[in-house]
Amino acid sequence: MSDPQITLTVRHTPSALDSRRGVVRMHPEVLDALGLRAWDAVHLTGARRSAALAAPAEEGTPGVVLTDDVTMSNLGVSEGSEIVVTPADVAAAKTVTVSGSRLASVSVPPQTLRLALTGKVLTRGDAVSLLPQDLAPAPGSDVAAVRGQLSRAIGATWTNELLTVTATEPAGVVVVGPSTVVSWRDGARTGETPTDTVPARSATALVRSTAVTAAEDYLDAEVVEETKPEEISEPVPPVADLVGAEGAARKLAEWFDLAFHRPELLERLGTSAHLGVLLSGPEGVGKATLVRSVARAEKVRVVSLVAPNIAVLEPNTAHARLREAVTRAAEGDGPGVLLINDVDALLPATQPPPVATVVLEELRAAMRREGLAVVATTQRAESVDPRLRTADLLDRELGLPLPDAKTRIELLRILLRDVPVEPGADLGVLAEKTPGFVAADLIALRRDAALRAALRQRDVAEPRISEHDLLDALATVRPISLSTSDNLATGGLTLEDVGNMVDVKQALTETVLWPLRYPDSFARLGIDPPRGVLLYGPPGGGKTFLVRALAGTGALNVFAIKGAELLDKWVGESERAVRDLFRRAADAAPSLIFLDEIDALAPRRGQSSDSGVADRVVAALLTELDGVEPMREVVVLGATNRPELVDPALLRPGRLERRIYVPPPDAESRTAILKATSKNTPLASDVDLAAVASTLDGYSAADCAALIREAALTAMRESLEAHVVTAAHLEKARQVVRPSLDPAQLATLEAYAQAQQER
Repeated sequence: MSDPQITLTVRHTPSALDSRRGVVRMHPEVLDALGLRAWDAVHLTGARRSAALAAPAEEGTPGVVLTDDVTMSNLGVSEGSEIVVTPADVAAAKTVTVSGSRLASVSVPPQTLRLALTGKVLTRGDAVSLLPQDLAPAPGSDVAAVRGQLSRAIGATWTNELLTVTATEPAGVVVVGPSTVVSWRDGARTGETPTDTVPARSATALVRSTAVTAAEDYLDAEVVEETKPEEISEPVPPVADLVGAEGAARKLAEWFDLAFHRPELLERLGTSAHLGVLLSGPEGVGKATLVRSVARAEKVRVVSLVAPNIAVLEPNTAHARLREAVTRAAEGDGPGVLLINDVDALLPATQPPPVATVVLEELRAAMRREGLAVVATTQRAESVDPRLRTADLLDRELGLPLPDAKTRIELLRILLRDVPVEPGADLGVLAEKTPGFVAADLIALRRDAALRAALRQRDVAEPRISEHDLLDALATVRPISLSTSDNLATGGLTLEDVGNMVDVKQALTETVLWPLRYPDSFARLGIDPPRGVLLYGPPGGGKTFLVRALAGTGALNVFAIKGAELLDKWVGESERAVRDLFRRAADAAPSLIFLDEIDALAPRRGQSSDSGVADRVVAALLTELDGVEPMREVVVLGATNRPELVDPALLRPGRLERRIYVPPPDAESRTAILKATSKNTPLASDVDLAAVASTLDGYSAADCAALIREAALTAMRESLEAHVVTAAHLEKARQVVRPSLDPAQLATLEAYAQAQQER
């Protein structure tokens, strides 16, 4: 019987912990359908074949597989592509040979290389990083020591190193273990006598057993005693470097000082030294770093517990892990802090697991211990079980904001101060082009820029990172806030690339860009900026093109959503999708929410036959637009070719109050569109685009672009060696590409636009 297989859509993983570790995440139902357990190996087939460890996704849809950029590259696919997933038979590797940069092959001994690859599944031709597979470390492995050895051997850029698997014995999918002979191609190797190959299923069991101890080993590696810097695998920045979090750091330091160093003062004032804090903020903004930095300054030990890792364990084991962490935090020398990362994974607000009650009781008991505080982090405070936020538990809350442009400049200065950067690099330009980036994103940007600089200056004695390296890195580094979103690629477009449409471009600039560029002017005049705009016009008129150009001009993060994508037959799911959309947009601000085909998402209420789903979505949109917490640096733009079908309540002032008509292109606009479309197409001297445009009545912008494309294909049909497109080719293309604008629909849209002007 052949192995089961499932076709899934590739999405970039939102988790920085999963990145470059050879792990893919799938819905638990998919794992069940494939007959897999967590941390089994799987075959992935895209443009080429690769392998990875499969782990359950905490949330998401069954049709999606979460992968990192290295895995996508190994498969030869991009985000949104489909791949086939099947169970993989794994053999214990006798030998593995890899190649890498000269720096890595010279600096990293084979023994350290084997430790970095231990527990990973590999196939020949794969790219693999030096990052240890610390989500499921092999029993007895010392991940912190491996990180330290690699850092000392290569330097700060060791996490950027990618190796290529050039040979394995046996062939196929193999797992690297303690007895595997690992060697650099044409270089040093470990050991002399490789062990025998174990049966395939036994190796698979070895992979699984490796993962069973993942949470325990990870917990041990996550214990950080701030009073012993030599035990810290990653440096803790000083409080002075916590740019953008100064207020939160100062308040947390005050709380630590009172609770640990002045408890008698609190007792004289009639209260206790009890301290429980819930720290919220976008992923990657530096919540755990803030706690560790402040604790270091206040001479407080930190025991860190990763909630998602124990949430997947059997309840008794999870409780034992929590109790062990509490004991270690309370019984060390001096005061201690129990830091619970991503606590919402263990204590979610909706459908808390049975172990939640036991966990809450354990935390209550911990709070009563002298010299112990509990700090928990989460992306959203409302996603945590409300019982955790009561007076006897985490009764204090702090929030970290998303860095603005000024904060990003300071963060870049700190991150690059010890890095050789070419003089004259303008960090202000980089900060403007990184809206929605948090500290973790900027660190990833630095890594990618360093890799580009290293490839460009392999033989330079004193290499430096240039401004171009940093700007080019933006093409590959995606902010965490956009990791799970369908953001619209601008392709470098700006409004200057949009031919004609002067009135439309001005209206969009005033409505979308002015509130983001000149907030002081709105405040000075005492008015609130517009919250949204409705863009309407005939199909193919360039509405999406305008949005892309607008996003490129304003350096905005764009969340592009088709109207029907938010509709779900299950009660409450559509409303949740709307809330999540606006939350992600706020996390990535300044941002633009582009609701294409908004007439499908928000039709007139009471006229649909979908059990009230559309009505509830309209209500959810109105709630977000008129929310108690006003939207800041988020603009909503809806697009439709049927504006009369959109619910009128959505078009009232304070919502999508500005309505902009995108008319069909006239002769001048068609000329500009033809010129822009054919700028990379060599045209013969007999081609007069203005004359051609004057004869294209009824052609939309999309039709004009299709005409140029068809003319080029016509030239290729005549000769694959064709160098130019002639007027004859354009004439033949006109026989194929016909005008798509419907006169009746145009008349309806123009009447609607005229009615809006007369109001």
